[in-house]
Amino acid sequence: MARVSDEELHQLAVDLGEKLRARGWMLATAESCTGGWVGHLLTSLPGSSQWYERGFITYANAAKVEMLGVSPDTLATHGAVSEITAAEMAAGALKHSHAQATLSITGIAGPGGGTPQKPVGLVCYGWALADGTVMTSTCRLDGDREEIRSRAVAAALRGLIELVG
Repeated sequence: MARVSDEELHQLAVDLGEKLRARGWMLATAESCTGGWVGHLLTSLPGSSQWYERGFITYANAAKVEMLGVSPDTLATHGAVSEITAAEMAAGALKHSHAQATLSITGIAGPGGGTPQKPVGLVCYGWALADGTVMTSTCRLDGDREEIRSRAVAAALRGLIELVG
């Protein structure tokens, strides 16, 4: 499988921006395995400051705890790559920003770091809205590190586009 094209990622970012702008909402992102790719993609769009407020790059567990308020117990029990961690990351981004919508991504992009229980390509997402809605999803992505990361970015954007409607 190939990496998600720059054109497709760009269009997803444009689509999300239009939906957020139409509602007067701001977005905050919480990224781990994508290392700020979503934030970079969104801020490459002119006018994104109208709807993108901030991004948290929380690669280390300590950063997830300190910056987003993820529970150390959650990390100890479920690990960084879990839907509960993704949910806490999204909720934490909402709490520690002025946004009305957030997305989070945490996963194992490889090539190492996977286990039989949590293989390379396992990615968990979280989305949270100011009305209290929190949704999560997990998928297994194939490919090399770059392919996994680009697909994770696209999936996170698609999920929020769908949630925002």
